[in-house]
Amino acid sequence: MDIRTGHLDHPAVAALLGAHLAELSSLSPPESVHALALERLNSPDITFWVAWDGDAPMGCVALKALDATHGELKSMRTAPAYLRRGVAAALLDVVQGEARRRGYARLSLETGTAPAFAAAHALYRRAGFVGCGPFGDYVGDPHSTFMTLALDPAHA
Repeated sequence: MDIRTGHLDHPAVAALLGAHLAELSSLSPPESVHALALERLNSPDITFWVAWDGDAPMGCVALKALDATHGELKSMRTAPAYLRRGVAAALLDVVQGEARRRGYARLSLETGTAPAFAAAHALYRRAGFVGCGPFGDYVGDPHSTFMTLALDPAHA
C-alpha cells in the first residue's frame, strides 16, 4: 500500500469519490449528506490522500482545517475490492499523524447513523474517537453521528 497526497484528477479516484457520494446519497436525505464533491476537495484548506495498489486506488481520505487547532476527517472511503484489508485504518493513521504534526488539539468527523455506517463507527471508536455534539457549521441532525478525538501533538 502506497499512500500519497493529491491525485484528485485521476479518473479512478474520481470514480471512487463518485461511488462514495452516490452511496451516501442513498442512505440519508439530501440535507443530511455532508460529503464533499470532487471539486470541493480541491481546496487550500483540505489535504487529500489516496492509498494505491499499483494503479488502483484502494481508498481515500481528506483532512479539512477548521481552525488552527481543529481538523475534520472527510471523504473516508475504501474501494469495495479492498474492504477489510486495513486500508481505512492505515488512512486514518496518516490523517491522525498529520493532524498531530500540525499541532491540532482535536480531530472530529461527521458520519451517518444508518446501519451501513456501523463498520465506520467501530473503526473510529477503536481509534479513540468518542461521540460529541455538532461542531463547525454542523447542526444537530438525526441522520448524523458526530465524533471527536483529542490529540496529543507531542506524539506526532
